[in-house]
Amino acid sequence: MSKGEIYLTAAELSRRVGELGAEISADFQGRDLLLVVPLKGCVVFATDLSRAMRIPHALDFIELEPFHRAEKGIRLLKDLDADIGGRDVLIVEDVVDTGLTLNYLCRTLHLRSPASIAVATLLDRPYRRIVDDLPVRYVGFTVPDELFVGYGFDLDERHRNLPDLHVFQRPGLAA
Repeated sequence: MSKGEIYLTAAELSRRVGELGAEISADFQGRDLLLVVPLKGCVVFATDLSRAMRIPHALDFIELEPFHRAEKGIRLLKDLDADIGGRDVLIVEDVVDTGLTLNYLCRTLHLRSPASIAVATLLDRPYRRIVDDLPVRYVGFTVPDELFVGYGFDLDERHRNLPDLHVFQRPGLAA
């Protein structure tokens, strides 16, 4: 299995995550911010983003069965531990694609009366959006419709640990 060509280097990722951390810190200064991190692909980005932020904040984790794997809609596999009522919530996503899973998550969290909900995503594919009304406020990179591995992205739970983001090459396909 070839991990493919590097699409974004570790340095490019680090620079952009630092910029996002600074922007989020400025926007949420003095507020009660909770980063909500959907497992598993977002963990690397969320960790780096958290370290890049210069304001107090908390982290909590949630796990959903994604839309493309769910047989009868999206399922909640692990719920948040924290009460989000009255808090500012920033959902940290690895990639926003069709928006179906994110829409479900936003609607679910909205029922718990947070002060606000916003989304930070490392990768965005707005041209694939089925759901348009999403609170995507911070975008790392707009990317093509490719399969990526590395920097938390996986293929069959492999390659998450790569420091760079690679365009995955399926065996037998020309690079």
